[in-house]
Amino acid sequence: MHTPTRDLDRPLAPRRPRERRSTAPALVPAVLATVLGLWGLTRHGSMWRDESVTYRVAHRPLGELLALLGHIDAVHGLYYLLMHGVLALWDGGLFALRLPSVLATALAAAGVGALGSRLAGPRSGVLAGVLFALFPATQQYAQEGRSYALVTAGVVWATYLFLRGIGSAGRGWWVGYGVLLAVVCWVHEFAALVLSAHAVTLRLLGVRWRRWAVAAAGVLVAVAPLAVVSARQADQQLGWLGRPSPAMWLAFLAVSAPGLLLSRVPALADRTVTALALPLLIVPPGVLITASLLKPWYVDRYVLYALTGLALLGGLALDRLPAHLEKAAVCLLALALLPASLAVRTPESRKDDVVAVARTVRKLSRPGDGVLFLPSRRREWLLSYPSLYARLHDVALARSPAASHTLQGTELPPDTIRSRLLATPRAIALTDPDGQPLDPFPQEEVKRRTLREYFEECERVRVWGAQVVVYVRRPDLGSAARGEGCPGGGGQ
Repeated sequence: MHTPTRDLDRPLAPRRPRERRSTAPALVPAVLATVLGLWGLTRHGSMWRDESVTYRVAHRPLGELLALLGHIDAVHGLYYLLMHGVLALWDGGLFALRLPSVLATALAAAGVGALGSRLAGPRSGVLAGVLFALFPATQQYAQEGRSYALVTAGVVWATYLFLRGIGSAGRGWWVGYGVLLAVVCWVHEFAALVLSAHAVTLRLLGVRWRRWAVAAAGVLVAVAPLAVVSARQADQQLGWLGRPSPAMWLAFLAVSAPGLLLSRVPALADRTVTALALPLLIVPPGVLITASLLKPWYVDRYVLYALTGLALLGGLALDRLPAHLEKAAVCLLALALLPASLAVRTPESRKDDVVAVARTVRKLSRPGDGVLFLPSRRREWLLSYPSLYARLHDVALARSPAASHTLQGTELPPDTIRSRLLATPRAIALTDPDGQPLDPFPQEEVKRRTLREYFEECERVRVWGAQVVVYVRRPDLGSAARGEGCPGGGGQ
């Protein structure tokens, strides 16, 4: 049976010339996203460990940065190079670290508004962009020194070019689509999953595939070198991930369900909007979480751009309300999301706070103390504070991050770690919170065993996402390096 195809010369959503000239669908969401992004940008002076990695890597000399990418984190390479340039021009601390994400989020919100306007009119576009800016996840990654806001902005505008390409007989939109999406995939290669959503959209609309297929093939060819390199690094890069848990599946369903419900309400049905928005919401995260049953790669922020689909469907639903109810609904939604919006601006909204860890270490440590990271990847908690780190003796370190072209450096063999720790009268241990799984590697096991058998715990301070523990060599072990014992004669 022949499947009818849409005439490429005919626009998907004809609009009046006056509507086409409206800037409100892009401008209003962009302004709102910028205001929300700048609100509480420093998160009370906190920074979590992934941002600390960005800060450190971006400060490396260009040669060292490129050498690092040959070993690990190639997937973030283009973003690190961008931040290297930003911080070279203006090393403005947390503000400079996060400002590119704020601007990218504003650009993404503008793109959502432009998409909504193109699909269903200016009012729907404004509402979709405003919804996108209000989402707590949008606000969270607008205030992180990581690549996800930039990826979202790129995918949103690539989707806009995709939509324009469908409604145009020319090739220019498809060229722009392919080039932009190729660049975005080099910022983070999982942006390529949006191709699967766009393929579903074409199928639902019955649109010819040829020009899109050429552009998509170009994107895949362009990102192939990065995919090859990052695949070799995957075990180091994503080895901490497990297969999707029931909680992850429930979270995926919780985000997808509103979009599915909205697309099924007859009064809200719009074939073109649904055909674009619903695949964008469901397909990229669905593909990634399903693939992670075989190879654990799923993290929701890797497909943050999927929220664009929910915003488009929500904007259309609000547009169907009478004007006075529409405004009331937006206000009520903003109030309902306010607790979450406040929460993402606190240190506790992230896994840890390296600023609090460093402050605690500075308070508890003495110059020349040994420092031990359990596990070794927690070395990142101090690496953004070189002056503090330099006054301590890193007991297990073999080669520094810069010398080894790694993120956290390399560690000595277990026997050497044990002998160096036994020669250390006083050690500051930086560990995960209680209840976290312990790494089974020999170096980690020997650290724990030596501390348990030969050291006395003097003080333990819990900060968000971490613990700082002071250990002193027991005074009754007859070693030249024995410690003085804990003040007061006991640990806490």
